[in-house]
Amino acid sequence: MLHYLRAAPIVMRRFITEIIFLIFLLFAYDVSALALDADGNCPSLANISCKDGLLLPLWEPKDNITTGQRVGRAIVYFLSLMYCFLGVSIIADRFMAAIEVITSQEKEVRLKTKSGEIQVITVRIWNETVSNLTLMALGSSAPEILLSIIEICGTNFEAGELGPGTIVGSAAFNLFVIIGLCIVVIPKGEVRRVKHFGVFIVTAVWSIFAYLWLYFIISVTSKGVVEFWEAFLTFLFFPITVLTAYIADIKLFQRKFLSKKYKARRKAKYMLRNGDDLEADGKFSNSEGSSVTSGGSLEEEFEKTRLEYIETIKDIRKRNPHIDPKELEELAQIEVLNKGPKSRAFYRIQATRQLTGSGNVVNKAQLEKKLPIKQTLIEDIYGPEVQQIYFNPGHYTVMENVGSFMITVSRKGGDLRNEIAVDYATEDGTAVAHEDYEPTNGTLVFRPNEQHKQICLTVIDDDIFEEDEHFNVRLSNLRIIRSNEENPDCRIVDPSVATIMVLDDDHCGVFHFNDESVDVSESCESAAFVVVRSSGARGCVRVPFKTVDGTAKGNGKDYSNVSGTIEFQDGQTE
Repeated sequence: MLHYLRAAPIVMRRFITEIIFLIFLLFAYDVSALALDADGNCPSLANISCKDGLLLPLWEPKDNITTGQRVGRAIVYFLSLMYCFLGVSIIADRFMAAIEVITSQEKEVRLKTKSGEIQVITVRIWNETVSNLTLMALGSSAPEILLSIIEICGTNFEAGELGPGTIVGSAAFNLFVIIGLCIVVIPKGEVRRVKHFGVFIVTAVWSIFAYLWLYFIISVTSKGVVEFWEAFLTFLFFPITVLTAYIADIKLFQRKFLSKKYKARRKAKYMLRNGDDLEADGKFSNSEGSSVTSGGSLEEEFEKTRLEYIETIKDIRKRNPHIDPKELEELAQIEVLNKGPKSRAFYRIQATRQLTGSGNVVNKAQLEKKLPIKQTLIEDIYGPEVQQIYFNPGHYTVMENVGSFMITVSRKGGDLRNEIAVDYATEDGTAVAHEDYEPTNGTLVFRPNEQHKQICLTVIDDDIFEEDEHFNVRLSNLRIIRSNEENPDCRIVDPSVATIMVLDDDHCGVFHFNDESVDVSESCESAAFVVVRSSGARGCVRVPFKTVDGTAKGNGKDYSNVSGTIEFQDGQTE
């Protein structure tokens, strides 16, 4: 929170000042200034009567009760309210999870390039804007809508204490508080932009119009009464809002009225499986032969994801230098999942789960379920009759002193009796051939019914400290040697490039105590502490140390001050 306060000090100070001023107005209101009767009671409160609740009846007796009874009843009602609040949150969590499943439905679109190659991309069936304004809005506002329905049914369809105020209050909170907080929490020096600015303008205009329209039908045309034509128009405005927002999202008027030159330069977008937009300038043809403007190569998107994954591994390695490669891979995969775009339903579910102590939505169990999906997608996209060649897996993390190790190339689908060959070759990344690894190339031949082949790679170990590096191995030139079919269909599919992440083991080390705390007796004259050197032991290193006061005081009162230097020789770990 302090980080956010530093990020926007002027805005935050102004916000806090306004809150303090409002609290001051609430508490500075002099109750004694009210018109009291001879007995010291407020006559304006005489006509107020409490009613039975829907779940909890009115606690009798209601008159002549002591202050202690009032406090006790208030605590019981408050706890009951919180229990109901958690119940509604859990139900809404399930509801939003169901909506998330509906809106995340996808379909596959086959695109044909000019060279005749078929590319398959996954697109969302639901438009993001439409789903947010319809199902997502219904799910997030379901509690207040249901409360209003329950109230109106319980009061013979007459306006009650909730009524429009519930909807207006919720909308006002979204408009002012949430937008204000989104602005305040932006870290200093960073910028956030509205992704779909046209949609934002349309929805903002409709939101302001909703306030004006509600005031108009309640207070101007028919005061205190909502007539049928007003209700009909109010309901009709909703699909109009969704339609105008959708038009703004797809930029219909821009494409229709702007110049052809602009339209030719315009990049079409497809929503991919992970929610990102894939952009491209090229022309494609779909399987029916019609022209489709679509986004470039899927290899570019795969390359972007691969580089992002590499950077994530480097960041985690800097924060946790002692981590082992397997755990590093798991943390990187979880962090990449968490970085992906999330829907409104995701954040609603996440908030409820954290409130009830259920933990993060993206956890290790979900990760383990999600990782095998990548392999099943290959058959889903190309079908079981197409034979696919790919790296399995597409990413390897090894230590610099690993020496030689094997990576696997697999094939699946189609007729496994076919004999096929595929070339492979290493490529430099940040790691350089002959300096960091031994370059290699060759040809893999899959004999009949052979599903896996391995490639031997060698990493060169040195005694020089350097950043973690990576190099790649690429598959190419797939060809059929012998087949029992007339026109066998074989393809190289993603991951067609294997990334080898080499973690440096020449780090001078990370120094820490073997135990975080050590208990010693006061009668003990001295105590020994073990300092451990992990994540590398290269070179001679001197580590200074000194004692610092806690609850115990130095200078001979509770202990004797000690300071000095520990020297670790090359290879020494303790």
